[in-house]
Amino acid sequence: MRHKPIQRRTQNAALLAVVLFPVVTCSCSIRKLAVNSLGDALAGGGSIYARDDDPDLVGDAVPFGLKTMEALIETSPRHQKLLLAAASGFVQYAYAWVQQEADFIEEQDLSRATAMRSRAVRLYLRGRDYGFRGLEVDVAGFRSKLGTEPGESLRRMNLKRKHVPLLYWTGMAWFGAIALDKSNAELSADQHVAQALIAEALRLDENFEHGAIHDFFISWEARGASVGGSIERAREHFQRATEISQGRRALPFVNLAESVAVSLQNRQEFEALLEKALDVDLDQLPDIRLNNVIAQKRALWLLGRADELFVE
Repeated sequence: MRHKPIQRRTQNAALLAVVLFPVVTCSCSIRKLAVNSLGDALAGGGSIYARDDDPDLVGDAVPFGLKTMEALIETSPRHQKLLLAAASGFVQYAYAWVQQEADFIEEQDLSRATAMRSRAVRLYLRGRDYGFRGLEVDVAGFRSKLGTEPGESLRRMNLKRKHVPLLYWTGMAWFGAIALDKSNAELSADQHVAQALIAEALRLDENFEHGAIHDFFISWEARGASVGGSIERAREHFQRATEISQGRRALPFVNLAESVAVSLQNRQEFEALLEKALDVDLDQLPDIRLNNVIAQKRALWLLGRADELFVE
């Protein structure tokens, strides 16, 4: 009988161990589950920014969100939604709040504009690398499999419509860096690979983001016949972009004006397109209100530079 208290204590200790052991051993899993839940919430929070009409307010908030995503990715490195959010977030921040601002201030402060463009290149490349990591969640070794014929390689991967956002933002990130760092021969040599990613996204879903993929090809084709481009194809992409969005996105008008109208020295078309961009009603597509505000901001800046862009 004297041994029963000891026996009960031993049993209780064993029971406690049984209860606590899964808690201790699963603490990392619980933490990861919490991180994944928070990651899902953060990754889906971009629409709050996209509906805003104050670029300065959003621009001040975005860096904190991006760094929070990076911290969560450290804990959950294969969280595909977070990787996508980081890729798209770095690309959009680099363009709207770094590269475009560098364009705006260049005449007043060339050295600062140059430094900002160098920063934008680094941000684009960070976004590109997160995009590749997101694609490699489903396709192991995705980047290395692209090879010398990336278009054919992508077709063999049997990618789905769900991969379109990652393909698009990865390609756009890559092109953003290429466009700003033309002296980097190694980076420029990958141009055909970046283009293949965006082309595959277009093939899988041309309606993505209200036809946004066509915006890229307006500029891509506007390079001209000497490098394999085509003004006619640029206009076809513009037509599809405006048809899909029913003319409710400003960027297609801005892209055609800045690329095709300038290259053809057609000032009348240039000004007409930019006026159409400025006429876009921000409330017609509230889920991309911020994108339209940013595009209209560029339209106004371009109109102010018309005398520099056109030789009378």
